[in-house]
Amino acid sequence: MDTKWLEDFISLAETRSFSRSAELRHVTQPAFSRRIQSLEAWLGADLIDRTSYPTRLTPAGEVFYEQAMEMLGQVNNARALLRGNRPMAPGMIDFAVPHTLSLTFVPKWIKSMETGFGPIGARLMALNVHDAVMTIVEGGCDLLLCYHHPRQPVQLDPGRYDMLVLGYETLRAYARCDRAGTPDFLLPGDLRSPLPFLSYTSNAYLGRMVDLILSDARKTPHLERRYETDMAEGLKMMALEGHGLAFLPESAVTRELKQKQLARADGGIPDWEVQMEIRLYRERPSAQRPGKPVVGRLWDYLVQPQSLKRRSTKAQAKSKDTNDRSGN
Repeated sequence: MDTKWLEDFISLAETRSFSRSAELRHVTQPAFSRRIQSLEAWLGADLIDRTSYPTRLTPAGEVFYEQAMEMLGQVNNARALLRGNRPMAPGMIDFAVPHTLSLTFVPKWIKSMETGFGPIGARLMALNVHDAVMTIVEGGCDLLLCYHHPRQPVQLDPGRYDMLVLGYETLRAYARCDRAGTPDFLLPGDLRSPLPFLSYTSNAYLGRMVDLILSDARKTPHLERRYETDMAEGLKMMALEGHGLAFLPESAVTRELKQKQLARADGGIPDWEVQMEIRLYRERPSAQRPGKPVVGRLWDYLVQPQSLKRRSTKAQAKSKDTNDRSGN
């Protein structure tokens, strides 16, 4: 059995779409289908119910999904240990983070924690959401930071992974504006003159969130796709140049809104926005896989009530002040 078959099956179980999973796995759909069939032949069981749409797992597939996650995690963790990747930096925390959060959320979050927890050695892997999730499943990182929405959930077994909600992010439409803050483009647009639309690619998590916004909108949007990328930062730069409107995370445009370079292109109507959770995951420590001590200490700090964190920070500050006065 090829471990790629397990990765393919896990992707299919999460997306429920052969075409989307083939795109995420960077293979053609026929090749992807053949690999799933090879896995089924090796197991001697049908994993996919091909009589339904969208794609569903068979009862055997539901059972094997959990086993596939476990097997893949063990294989990749063993590979990492044997290659010596993990022991090289026991005090360094490996994060898998989507591109946007790596630019907007992570720097301020780490800075805010250092006051109470202390300096953090962080190694960041900036990926798309799907690859970031696969990284923690494969044992390639200590912590996963990602977006989550009930209609586009992150499929991680709660019996195996611990989770914390660190904050929230709002996704809405923005466009270049004049000095008065009036946007160049305003939703929903006009049928005879559709708005130029700067879009995410189909495999981007934020792209699927935009699809939810547009499908739920009470007014039909009139958009003409002009540009595609899987990077929110790329869409922002195109919007700043006046190429069209883009749906962007609020944290990515804070400076541009303040400087009146961008403005909301939704007229302030909440129909055109969606709120996502910012979640942190870790694999739950066990006797076989205890994890790095520094990760455990950080997790314990994060789950403390805010009142205890404030007391800890004050105690540290008082201790530092006492040491300064004594000349230590």
